[in-house]
Amino acid sequence: MSLDDFKEKKFAWMSSFQSGDIPELPWDQFEWFVGKIKETMGLDLSGYKPERMKRRIEMLIRKYNCKSYKEYFDLIMKDNKKKDEFLDKLTINVTEFFRNPEKWEELKKTFLPELLKESGARFKAWSAGCSSGEEPYSLAILLEELKAPPTAKVLATDIDMGVLTRAQIGEYEERSMVSTPLEYIQKYFIVRDGKYIVKPNVKARVQFKRHNLLQDPFEKGLDLIMCRNVVIYFEMEAKDQLYRKFAESLRPGGILFVGNTERIFNYRNLGLEVASPFIYRKI
Repeated sequence: MSLDDFKEKKFAWMSSFQSGDIPELPWDQFEWFVGKIKETMGLDLSGYKPERMKRRIEMLIRKYNCKSYKEYFDLIMKDNKKKDEFLDKLTINVTEFFRNPEKWEELKKTFLPELLKESGARFKAWSAGCSSGEEPYSLAILLEELKAPPTAKVLATDIDMGVLTRAQIGEYEERSMVSTPLEYIQKYFIVRDGKYIVKPNVKARVQFKRHNLLQDPFEKGLDLIMCRNVVIYFEMEAKDQLYRKFAESLRPGGILFVGNTERIFNYRNLGLEVASPFIYRKI
């Protein structure tokens, strides 16, 4: 069991306990809800793991004392804040700067210099499922450290407009900084009233945009794609499709950087090779 799965099971148990151990709602209600969300919001949830998704949605249903999926659906349709909360809970938007720092150091010392040498001013990276922005800003800091051309940019995307708005503001709590080297904090953040604010030169390298990984088209010819601790929420079929599309989006020699709980077992069939654990290169 992954750490994320353990945390979610613990959260589900605590929510059940706090709500008086309310039994779960019928699956046909969940399926009706998934259909209505696709119909009204254009959001297809069928690629997500249904047990995980159902559990999260029912936590929200219990939070607002709704008796059915229909009652909760009506609630989020008339209350934009609750709708945004629903979208936020589709994935656990918990991350930090330089998560698994040894891999970021490897990226800085080995892979980014190679990619920048090959692409120079045309370098372009994509942080897919970027959540509240710690990951793309981490990459932008490394680009600053390596004195990459100012045209070397990071596209950062997520399905949740709420977290994208927070990411664009670029203001973080101390818990997001636990893996960040002190020298980076001193160089690339303004520390004010206990908040860590990303400096403008780092912000300038990142473009935030809403994107649905299961439905929207992918850009092509990318040097680097980072998608870390995102695909664990998807069914196997959707997961395989995503990895295939990521591979197709990379230029030859481009790098796919995944999370430390993820492995691509059929990487050869996708035209990839293992460059390092959790880092794949397009052949």
